[in-house]
Amino acid sequence: MREALFVKQNSEKWKHYEQMRTENSDELAERFIDITNDLAYANTFYPKSKTTAYLNGLASVLHQSIYKNKKEEGNRFVTFWKTELPVLFYTYRKQLRYSLLFFLLSASIGVLSAKYDDSFVRLILGDGYVNMTNENIAKGDPFGVYKRQGEVEMFLMIAANNTYVSLLMFVSGIFLSIGPVFFMLRNGVMIGAFEYYFFSKGLGAESVLTIWIHGTLEISAIIIAGAAGLVLGHGLLFPKTYTRFQAFKNSAKDGTKIALGLIPIILVAAFFEGFITRHTEMPLFLSISILAGSLLFVIWYVILYPLKLHKRYQTIENV
Repeated sequence: MREALFVKQNSEKWKHYEQMRTENSDELAERFIDITNDLAYANTFYPKSKTTAYLNGLASVLHQSIYKNKKEEGNRFVTFWKTELPVLFYTYRKQLRYSLLFFLLSASIGVLSAKYDDSFVRLILGDGYVNMTNENIAKGDPFGVYKRQGEVEMFLMIAANNTYVSLLMFVSGIFLSIGPVFFMLRNGVMIGAFEYYFFSKGLGAESVLTIWIHGTLEISAIIIAGAAGLVLGHGLLFPKTYTRFQAFKNSAKDGTKIALGLIPIILVAAFFEGFITRHTEMPLFLSISILAGSLLFVIWYVILYPLKLHKRYQTIENV
């Protein structure tokens, strides 16, 4: 094979290896093996070329990363939350944006449908829920549904259900990313209709200050789970220089890490819903503080902190 063709077939892969940072020892090992195979080929056919020198340098960097990674295995858990997951958020920021866009579009559809069709809310939320909430509104306790179960029972039920839903959204990405889009559509329409219902009853502000105490983290987790599903499907749809199987394998690893990384957020959201949201009489400043704190955390950990890490890595590379 001519050297120009060899470079053309592999340049994107090499650039990907060079730019993408990971602390995963298995992935580092796979990259190192792949690069050393290319290096062996280049040494055989183009021993004195710039391509061979470049691959030799890249192999050295990967080897150092593997050695460093072995030293840090004891801090694997900390490394995952501090570095690996935020880096994945930056790497797949497009999927996160698409997931958010699908959700907002679906929520808008839910709002408009509920506004122009009086039966839509009952169709989406069910007669039982609407009738119960109407009764609670008449009693002066519109959010009494959050007080019907014990705190621990409610926490466990919600945590289990939301974990299941999030993992299902992720796994559904195997259907060429259609599954996550469907789930985002369904959840977005439901949330839009749900919020419009309370706004139509003159309880809009109160619903935001009550329901979104837990809803901020809960909906954020749903959006991120949708993004994880899109990541899973991405490998099948756009393998680039990899074989379709290898691309799917890589995207499945990354998507799984994102999906599993959601579990603490889901647990905190379930804790808020089980133990905090029921206290509808809480002071206004406390409600706003919890809601704002949750929103700021999501913005920082999913958007700002990953961007900061990316800029830090770029600075190190340029030194």
